[in-house]
Amino acid sequence: LGAQHGHGIARQFERREIMPQIQAEMYHHRDAISDLLIEAFGGNDEARLVDMLRRDGHLALSLVAEAAGTVIGHVALSPIVADIPALALAPVAVHPALQGRGIGSALIRAAQAAFDDHAIIVLGEPEYYGRFGFAPVDLASPYAGPYLMGIGCEGLPAGSRIAHAPAYSMI
Repeated sequence: LGAQHGHGIARQFERREIMPQIQAEMYHHRDAISDLLIEAFGGNDEARLVDMLRRDGHLALSLVAEAAGTVIGHVALSPIVADIPALALAPVAVHPALQGRGIGSALIRAAQAAFDDHAIIVLGEPEYYGRFGFAPVDLASPYAGPYLMGIGCEGLPAGSRIAHAPAYSMI
């Protein structure tokens, strides 16, 4: 075919912003979640943790951020044994190429909104998690220290004992 047969055909090239959608984990997301966690954390521990929590029925919430059919972010909540209803926020991951765009923040806020009647405990960087209302908590835990933070913990007196799901002790 000569060039004259292509006359009038134009291609439209434009850059479009792809907006991630946050949704509950579905079965077909599982491998992509594991791949994302390995990529984001540079190892298998977090992927194994989520697999074990899922296996044990201890994923109270597992959300993905998906864009153009690709899982680009993930957050999980799992039960914590405490004197009040409490959950552990971990892990939180965003694909390294897409960090700093608010995806992790959106996932954390969605997790908080889903369980706003629970205390939520995280082991993380105070400067980052502080902007979501998390503050250091003085709780009896193997993870006690300046990076153990919580929100909604008013019903947990200082020194209260908490216990994460058994999968945490396996990694």
